[in-house]
Amino acid sequence: MLKIIFVCHGNICRSPSAEILLKKMIKEEGVEDRFFVSSAATSTEEIFNGIGNPIYPPMAAELRRHGLSTEGKRAVQLTAADLEKYDMFIGMDSANVRNMKRILGEGSESKISKLMEYTERGGDVADPWYSERFDVAFYDIEEGCRALLDLLLAKGY
Repeated sequence: MLKIIFVCHGNICRSPSAEILLKKMIKEEGVEDRFFVSSAATSTEEIFNGIGNPIYPPMAAELRRHGLSTEGKRAVQLTAADLEKYDMFIGMDSANVRNMKRILGEGSESKISKLMEYTERGGDVADPWYSERFDVAFYDIEEGCRALLDLLLAKGY
């Protein structure tokens, strides 16, 4: 089983959306037994007394517009111990990658990538926290997740 974790700054917009979207795609392909998918934050800003905030309401609304539930999803912190638990760490932007390397430490580089690297255009997933364009972020994430899953299925996962 391939274990994938999506990572962004707060785990309340982009990374949980990627988790939810990839899980949906995996289910549609009928390959749930081949993958474990999660998400986490590089910061603790959205976690208070050990309890993470739910998905940011405008992002949750965007997901619901596409028939996706955010029920029960709360922010969690990425830790150094996760390096042994996951095969792939997929960040939403360059800052996430830099922070993942800091948190995960030596030996993590080969497991870390950015979601949009799996698409033809590359770059970063648009950050709706600043732009308030949750639709743009959704479509970036959807494109990245589809490209990632297509690649993994082509490799025999």
